[in-house]
Amino acid sequence: MTELETKLAVIHDLLQKHHLDALLLQRISSFAWATCGGSGYINTATTTGEATLLITPQGRYLLTSNIEAPRFEQEEKLKEQGWQFEISPWYLTSDAIARLTQGMKVGTDLPDPVMTDLSAELAVLRMNLLPEEQARYRTLGKIAAEAMDAAIRAVQPGMNEYEAAALLAAETFNRHALPIVNLIASDERIFNFRHPLPVDKKIEKYAMLVLCARQNGLIASITRLVHFGALPAELVKKEAAVLHVDAAVNWGTRPGMTIGQVFNHIQQAYAEVGYPEEWHLHHQGGSAAYEPREIVGKPGSTAHVALGQVYAWNPSITGFKSEDTVLITETGCDVLTEIDGWPMMDIEINGQTVHRPRILVR
Repeated sequence: MTELETKLAVIHDLLQKHHLDALLLQRISSFAWATCGGSGYINTATTTGEATLLITPQGRYLLTSNIEAPRFEQEEKLKEQGWQFEISPWYLTSDAIARLTQGMKVGTDLPDPVMTDLSAELAVLRMNLLPEEQARYRTLGKIAAEAMDAAIRAVQPGMNEYEAAALLAAETFNRHALPIVNLIASDERIFNFRHPLPVDKKIEKYAMLVLCARQNGLIASITRLVHFGALPAELVKKEAAVLHVDAAVNWGTRPGMTIGQVFNHIQQAYAEVGYPEEWHLHHQGGSAAYEPREIVGKPGSTAHVALGQVYAWNPSITGFKSEDTVLITETGCDVLTEIDGWPMMDIEINGQTVHRPRILVR
C-alpha cells in the first residue's frame, strides 16, 4: 500500500476499535500526518490550522475557507490525493462538520465535549513512522544540523541575541525548512532560563542556540553551545555530566521498553553524575514526529518504544544542555542531527562507546 493508503487503514482500525463512525482531525500535526506532509497552517504558533480533515464512511473531506482552498488544491495537491473539498466563505460559519456527521459517533484529536477524544492514540500513530516518513526525517535532520552549524559558527562576541536568532532562522529557511522554535541565550541567561527567548543582550563569552525545524510536517530538534575562550571548571564538569546522561538515555531507548522505563535511565544517570534532582528542573524530551514532542518522557509513561520512531531527548544541568534527534533502528540510535566536524566526547555505556556533542570552543 502507499503511505496514504496505510494511514487510512490505520484510521479505519482506530475507529473500529472505539466503535466510532468518523474521525475529525483538527491539529496541524494530524493534518500533516494524514496528508503525508501537507501544511495546514498560516500562523505557525497555533495548534489548529486553516483546514480540518474529516474521514467518514461516505468519504474523506478537507474543510476550509475560500481563502485557503486554492493553495491546498494547487500547491499541496490535496484534491489529487483524493480529498473532497468542502469550501465555505471566509465570513460565514461552516455547517459542514454537523452536516457530514449527522447521526454519527465521531472521534477527534482534541478534547471535545461531544466527540471522543483520541488525541493520545493519534499521537502514537503519528510517531510510528513509515519508511517514507523516516526518509523525510533523515533529510530534515541534515537540514537542521547544517543550519545550526552554519549559524553558531557565525556567532561572534558583541553580537546580540536577536542577531543570533536571525542567523539561525535564515540558515533554516535557506534550506527550505521552517524554524518553529528559535531560542537563544548568552552568558548568565543560559544559567537562569531553560527556555530562553532571545533578547536585546550582547553575547560576551558563551551562547546557546536551540532549533526546532519543520519540513513536510515533521520536526527535528537540536541544541548546540559555543564558548569564546577556555571553558571554566564549572562548565567542564557540567558538560561531562550532561553528556553522560545524554549517552545513557539514547543508549537506553530500545524497542519494547516503555518510555517510563527509559526515563528510569535518565534518573539513574543524573544520580550517577552527582545531580540526582536536576531532572526536576526541566522536561527531558521524548518522542518526536509531527509535534516537537508527541509524548514527553515522564516517570511511569506506558507508551512503548518501537523501531522507526524518533526521539529528541534534551537532558540539562543548569548552564549546559544536550539535544539531538535520533531514529530508532535495528542497530541502535541513528543521530539524524549529527554535525560533521563537531567536537565530540566519547562516553562508555555498558561496554559501548557513545559519541555526544561538546561545547564548541573558539
